[in-house]
Amino acid sequence: MRLRIFLVEDSPVIRDNLAESLEELVGARVVGWASNEDEASQWLADHPADWDLAVVDLFLLQGSGLNVVKSCSNRALRQKVIVLTSYATPPIRQRCLALGADAVFDKATEIEEFTKYAVDEVERVTGSTHW
Repeated sequence: MRLRIFLVEDSPVIRDNLAESLEELVGARVVGWASNEDEASQWLADHPADWDLAVVDLFLLQGSGLNVVKSCSNRALRQKVIVLTSYATPPIRQRCLALGADAVFDKATEIEEFTKYAVDEVERVTGSTHW
């Protein structure tokens, strides 16, 4: 079993690079993506059991990643929601965590930490250190 990731990112370049990195470096599988709040919330509502990790940017083409995080409040305990943003200030981190995010990472300075988190999730989901 591979970690199934849903991406919420409005930049095609960042989204494509992130998907490629997660699939190649972490061994995960990107099962879908959205570039705005409505698409993301709808996909997550329509596919409640089809993802293990949602990676959410805060600034989207329409709406806010904060509302996407909030829309995941009824997810299964095994499912994780992380925020990957270029605006990871202390107040934003606190707000994301209060809305139900499991972790918050800065795109510019915490990519290694984000990658380690994803690797740890692969190990948790698959039950081994080999994917």
